[in-house]
Order: sequence, then C-alpha cells, then structure tokens
Amino acid sequence: MNIRRSAAALAAVAVAVIGAPVQSAVADTAPPASAAPELPAALYGRTDPQYDGVWRQSLALLAQHTAGVRPAAEAVDWLAGQQCASGGFAPFRADTSRACDAKTAVDTNGTAAAVQALTALGGHEAVTGKAVAWLKSVQNKDGGWGYMPGGASDTNSTSVVVGALTAAGDQPASVLKDGNSPYDALLKLALPCSGKGDGAGAFAFQPDKQGKLAANADATAAGVVGILGKGLVASAAKDGGAARCSDAGPAPERAAAGGAAYLARAVAKDGHLTSALPGADPQPDYGNTADTVVALAAQGGAAQARKPLEWLEKNAGTWAAQSGPAAYAQLIFAAHAVGTDPRAFGGTDLVKALNATGPAPQQAADGKGQGTTAPTDRADRADRADKTDKGSGSSHTVWWIVGGVVVVLVVAAVAWSVLRGRGGAGQRS
Repeated sequence: MNIRRSAAALAAVAVAVIGAPVQSAVADTAPPASAAPELPAALYGRTDPQYDGVWRQSLALLAQHTAGVRPAAEAVDWLAGQQCASGGFAPFRADTSRACDAKTAVDTNGTAAAVQALTALGGHEAVTGKAVAWLKSVQNKDGGWGYMPGGASDTNSTSVVVGALTAAGDQPASVLKDGNSPYDALLKLALPCSGKGDGAGAFAFQPDKQGKLAANADATAAGVVGILGKGLVASAAKDGGAARCSDAGPAPERAAAGGAAYLARAVAKDGHLTSALPGADPQPDYGNTADTVVALAAQGGAAQARKPLEWLEKNAGTWAAQSGPAAYAQLIFAAHAVGTDPRAFGGTDLVKALNATGPAPQQAADGKGQGTTAPTDRADRADRADKTDKGSGSSHTVWWIVGGVVVVLVVAAVAWSVLRGRGGAGQRS
C-alpha cells in the first residue's frame, strides 16, 4: 500500500515487522473492539488518524469528486477545519478549538493533498489560498520540498506540492526560490539514462549521504506525474511520447519519459511492482502499482498503463478492503487515468466501497453519481468494517493496544532508513 507521504509509514512498517509476535503477546488481554477511541463522525476510515487523517480524507474526497460523487458536507468541513492559522495542515488535530503551536507537526504532503481536494470541490478559496501561500513560504532553496518544513527536498513531497500548485492555478515553473523551480529540484533527483544498471531514467527519493541517487519506484511514479505538472488526478495523455529513456531533448519531457520507461520495465514481467521489508519476503506493492498506472498513462497514454491496470483489477480488491479509503481512492485515480469505469473494477464497485467508509455522500441533483447509499450511523459503519476485518484476518484491536508501543520502540530504529529508501507498503488507510 502507498504510505509514502505520511508518517503512518513508520507505524505500518513497525507492525509489519513485529506485528505477529506482539499480537500473540497481547491476544489474551485485548479488550473488545468497542474499546477503540471514538473517531470523528465526518472522517473516512476507522483506523487511528493521528498520522494520516488529512491525507486519507483528502484522497477520499478527491476520488469521490473524480467519480462524480458529491461528498458529504460535514466531511468537507472537517477537512477544511483541520487547517492551522499558518495555512499548513497537520496530519490530524483532534481539538481544532486549540490553536496550532510550534509543536504542531504541519507537513507539506497533507497540505498539498488538501489543496487538491478542496480546490476540486470549490468554494474554499480562502483555505486553499492560505495553504498555497504556506507551501511557497517553506520551499527549499533548490526549488523543492521535504515532508516537513526545512527538510531536504524529496521527489514525493515536491511532486505532490506541484500538483497543489497546478490545481490552484499557479505555474510551477514560475514558483521560484533562489532562482530554482520545483522542476529544477525534480531534475536533480532523476537518474541519467546513460547510467548503468536497471535504474536508468528512474527518480530517487533523495540523495544518500554521499550524494548518490538510487532508483526508487515509489519516487519514480510520483516524479513522472510531478515533472509533467500534474496532480493526484491525471488523465491519459492523448499525444504522449513513447516511454523511452534518452538524455536528449527538453528536460521535463525527457525526465518523464525516462521515468516511465523505468516503470514500464518494472511491471513488464508480472504487471506489478514489488516491495520487501527487512526480514520479510517480497510482496506485491498495490499502492505504488496504482500510482504507476497513473504515471504511465499521464506520460504515454492509456495503452501504456493497461498491463498494471489489469493486474490491479484482478488482485487489488482484498488489499483495498483491508487498507481503507486512501487505497480505494488510489484505485479510482488509476481507473480514471486509463478511462476505466471505477464502478466495475474487476468485479468491485470502488465508488460504493469508498463511500461506505465514511459519511453518506450528498445525492446529486439528477439522482446519479452517488454510487451507493453509504451508512450514516457510526454503528453501521463499525459493523461493516468489523465484518471486513474478520473476512481478511486483520486485527484493528491490536492496532489500538500496541500502536503507541510500536512507534516508540521501533520508529527510532527504522524511521530514517524507511523514509529514505522505502517503496510502497494509505497511507496513503
């Protein structure tokens, strides 16, 4: 699943690495699921929103809009209400009556995703205007952005901010810091096509301590979309060039084609990307495969993305049901990019499934577009999610009990290496 743009990656990695032993240790003392903290009624998803609330809400609302659904007003208001006075968004603020302070961890990724969602929905110009101003104020001297203000620029963060700038009507090439644009930052993170090995044309997440670039599929999927000036929702190119890696030609187009060529090679055999956590066997990477579909379609057209899309249609249903609203949103974005109906995605109605994870959408004026009548009662939502959990074998109970312990014990040891070299694992939830 794709958790690259959220600190939720830390908790997810921790649980994946040590989750089974911890679950065994606490299984006999675990309280019933009803003991889990009450979540905001307007929030999509039932997992702890501490690390990804704004991100998953933004993706859910943007995906509904993309599918012709009018999101619930309270869900939109909840997202807008998460903004700090500075203009930035933190992953989750349980009490918005308390002003943000220096300890409030606002981040570029959630802020940029919120801008894209609220701009698409319309009517929130004051919120999005402040958010874009804040993003510009924390731009790095190389033209890019890190996850947190002041952090070194990375491909993923820079790309999602590019999407926000484009959505807000700015020209990313004209958003400069010390004479550098976001595209300049992304180009510095692209590997040359003349390089040796399988990483030619890819994007790196960040340079390593020696300044070297390592190919990263997650970053490449984001980088292709970002260097094209597009956002989370991107349509297939009608006149896109072939995904060929070449060091000749205009820089943005060349980098996009090189990145797409790398992704095309990565999915050529099995139709999907693969990720592996330390000590674990390689697993299909559903979230970043969905992002790859968007990148390949945005660069070269729908036909170029057909193979990974077909693999997702056959295999991603269970993953999305376990992962939550952001996962459904990613699949909706992939379907949109290729022109496939998200309501008939390999036998799954992605729109209906997404709607069911939060408050019921508004009924469109013509009676169309809603896709389902989502449950409005929290108990109904809990019952639906509990049935999904039982069917998938997952245990949210364990999350609530050990989440804090896991973060404290594991994050310090693995966080930096995960953030610098991760592939996909909802957030991204």
